[in-house]
Amino acid sequence: MIYRRLEGVIIGVDIYQKIRYMYQVQKKGKKTIARELGISRNTVKKYCEGSHVPWIRKEYNRDASVITDDVLDFIKQCLEEDDKEGLKKQTHTAKRIYTRLVEEKGFTGGESTIRLAVQNMKNNISKAFVPLAFDPGEAAQLDWGESYVYINGIRKKIYVFCMRLCYSCDIFVMAFYRQNEESFLEGHIKAFEFFKGVPKRLIFDNAKVAVKEGFGKYAKPQEQYYALSAHYAFEMNFCNPGKGNEKGLIENLVGWSRRNMLVPVPKVNNIDELNQILYESCLKYRAHQIKGHAMTVGEMYDIEKSILMPLPPYTYDPAKSVTPRVNEYSLIRFDRNSYSVPVKYVGKEVSVKGYGNKVKAYYKGEEIATHTRSYERNGVFTLVEHYIELLERKPRAVFNARPIKDNIEREILKWGMQFPGGAQDIVKLLRLSVDYGIKKLLHVREQMEPSITPTIDIVLGYLIPENNIEPIISVEDSVKVHEVNLEEYDLQIGVM
Repeated sequence: MIYRRLEGVIIGVDIYQKIRYMYQVQKKGKKTIARELGISRNTVKKYCEGSHVPWIRKEYNRDASVITDDVLDFIKQCLEEDDKEGLKKQTHTAKRIYTRLVEEKGFTGGESTIRLAVQNMKNNISKAFVPLAFDPGEAAQLDWGESYVYINGIRKKIYVFCMRLCYSCDIFVMAFYRQNEESFLEGHIKAFEFFKGVPKRLIFDNAKVAVKEGFGKYAKPQEQYYALSAHYAFEMNFCNPGKGNEKGLIENLVGWSRRNMLVPVPKVNNIDELNQILYESCLKYRAHQIKGHAMTVGEMYDIEKSILMPLPPYTYDPAKSVTPRVNEYSLIRFDRNSYSVPVKYVGKEVSVKGYGNKVKAYYKGEEIATHTRSYERNGVFTLVEHYIELLERKPRAVFNARPIKDNIEREILKWGMQFPGGAQDIVKLLRLSVDYGIKKLLHVREQMEPSITPTIDIVLGYLIPENNIEPIISVEDSVKVHEVNLEEYDLQIGVM
């Protein structure tokens, strides 16, 4: 088969086979071969020696006459500037290069000409990376990922903190509600505790949670991150923006953890339960053997663990702290939300510490309240146990008390209406829910006969098993009486 084009003749393999056979085996001349096959002598001349083959085409690029060496050097300079800056979203487009050529170099050609030249130059720049190797304890990489989980039946977006040791590839993964400074610092501390040591260098990108200004080697860390690095004695290494190859190990972990730890989408009661699942998954990963490694991750970690820097005796506190006064509703304000503390602290100043997922309140160094941290605005979060003593003094408030409506299941309140003592019995029932848990109370309700009028004493009978009731000790068993010899008394009288 013969294919014809304006610029010449391109033959198929079948014609090429005939040319080579007639020339090499039959020893026919080029003119004869051309005549018999009906092709030009130039085509025979090109293929008969076997120095050219039809399945490899010579690329033909026609350069525009206006593309001078100066223009090409300017385009190359623009692309090199982009690579040096490392700003993925701030690079030269072909149009921008064309505009600069017109304004700075007096270029008179068309924009399409520059577009073609830029495309050809980018295609000729091949990206090559140097394979990296790390010594035990030398470095770790860290990054954030995003995923979705179901918490109490509601789908929520969570942020996953990931850290990976560069030598053993051991991993640590922890979920947070937000990608803020408190979570970032807490993730480091939990990872160091999981690894039982600290690597000499930490490699991270230029996220604002860690970097105040600048990027790469010019980055200036945030004050809290600088303090953390000083306390745990690690060196901070920041990548250039858009250079994922500088932390490829952690880039792979972010995707791997999402596909393997969070599929199917977890359904948990709280984020602590989710983090326990992630923690156990990290431990199981130590049995994994990475392709190209002679040992498992756990075996390599055992080597690296002894090289890691030791943890300091004092654990760095990553919390954001404030010192509010408890208002008359026994609430303290933190980060645009209100949280309850026990009513006995009304009017007192307390220390409040906000961690990534928790808010904790302290009074004179003693922890008095812990809440799940909310990132909403103007929310009010209460716990029944903080108000139970006040409700025992003011039982009629139980029907409209916010802590009750927000926390107690409707079944408990509906059941409390059946007790003969009214509001007082409902408060006593709430006290039992604090002491024993709501689930146990609901279990007691299921065990009781529907025909029986419930009382607090009957409920207590179900809650306190018989084997936990101390038996009544008789007087005979508890008091030892020794017999008296009256004859000794008579003898003493006779002596007198």
